[in-house]
Amino acid sequence: MQIWVDADACPNIIKDVLYKVAQRRDIQLTLVANSPLSVPQSSLISTIRVGAGFNVADQEIIDQVGPGDLVITADIPLADAIVDKGATGLNPRGEVYTEENVKGLLRMRNLMEELRSGGMVSGGPAPIGPKDRQEFTNQLDRYLTRQANKQN
Repeated sequence: MQIWVDADACPNIIKDVLYKVAQRRDIQLTLVANSPLSVPQSSLISTIRVGAGFNVADQEIIDQVGPGDLVITADIPLADAIVDKGATGLNPRGEVYTEENVKGLLRMRNLMEELRSGGMVSGGPAPIGPKDRQEFTNQLDRYLTRQANKQN
């Protein structure tokens, strides 16, 4: 099992949680971005820098992810693609993307995009706060505990 991070848009508060979890649980963590990243020195933490362009980092994750992996992303189309490959997604607010919910979330995202482009809806989500960080941490712990129990 490996954790992949769609790192360009991932909040630093969430990256900090992931660095600690990778060390504590001895899990490989890979951050994928099209800009340089500063990460703690660790054999468990690595980065992949991709070229600039629309969805280049997403495609790298899709190409690398495997069944049982976890992908940290707020990008629902990316979540849809990785779930199709047998992985699980988790967004920075603690929402888990699974086979059961990702198609519905993708439809809702597409609808909201249409409404925004038509000027009927404006704005986006509020910034990540302490409550979101706690929910993310709780969901991450639940997922990793389930995975560990499957291996035992």
